[in-house]
Amino acid sequence: MNAEKASSDALDRRLVAATQGGLPLHSHPYQILGEQLGISAEEVIRRLQRMLDSGVIRRIGAVPNHYAIGYTANGMSVWDVPDARIDQLGERIGALDFVTHCYHRPRQLPDWPYNLFAMTHGSSRQEVLDKVEQIAALLGADCRSYDVLFSTRILKKTGLRISA
Repeated sequence: MNAEKASSDALDRRLVAATQGGLPLHSHPYQILGEQLGISAEEVIRRLQRMLDSGVIRRIGAVPNHYAIGYTANGMSVWDVPDARIDQLGERIGALDFVTHCYHRPRQLPDWPYNLFAMTHGSSRQEVLDKVEQIAALLGADCRSYDVLFSTRILKKTGLRISA
């Protein structure tokens, strides 16, 4: 490995380590990161984009603390929908402003017929159930059955952590 490549990899690693706990809460977070790393804000953005494009990192996004903003009820709605329509239905459900994530999972027959999952949050269980009813109405005849699994405890959400 040449020195330029090793230097680049070391700087990328330092950038990942500097961002894994979140971007700086500042109007110009990439500038702050650049100052910490001794590079320009533009170089920070270029490197992050390259790592996204290559799959080294999967995404950069906000992860809200639902409890801090008043959503104390969390319901994972699970749906039995036709496999042939799951991509189309998943896109429609995932586009709803109250669905935070939506994804396809394999069925585990005969005990688990559900193949589409959609997470909703609310200030009460009833609010979550009302949102789930909206999803059921949107799915219409494509909904063969569903259930809602409510969170019973808060788990700390963190991704893989590396050190510089």
